[in-house]
Amino acid sequence: MSSFKKTLMQQGMKLMADPRVMKLMQDERVMKAVMAAMSVPGKAQNLAKEQLENVARAMALATEGEVKDLRRTVRKLEEELTKMKREQAAEKGEKSPASKKKSSTAE
Repeated sequence: MSSFKKTLMQQGMKLMADPRVMKLMQDERVMKAVMAAMSVPGKAQNLAKEQLENVARAMALATEGEVKDLRRTVRKLEEELTKMKREQAAEKGEKSPASKKKSSTAE
């Protein structure tokens, strides 16, 4: 596939060096058409993604974005729980489990 890309690039560069093509590329209408053609793959990908999300919602499935949000929320809640446990242990005057392990290994 790499050799195909190289060949395509070389042929494209030769084509761009042609004065007729250079003159054609200066035409605003041609440039608009080229830009529109270049944006088609991105638009198609976005459309496919939107349709996939619609199907997922219709089937009551979680989308990738929803799963990421859920993971982020769970991670934050776990961090808050750990923090609250440490604070509770500090209020009782106890060492946290992590510091107990450190002190026992140091002895």
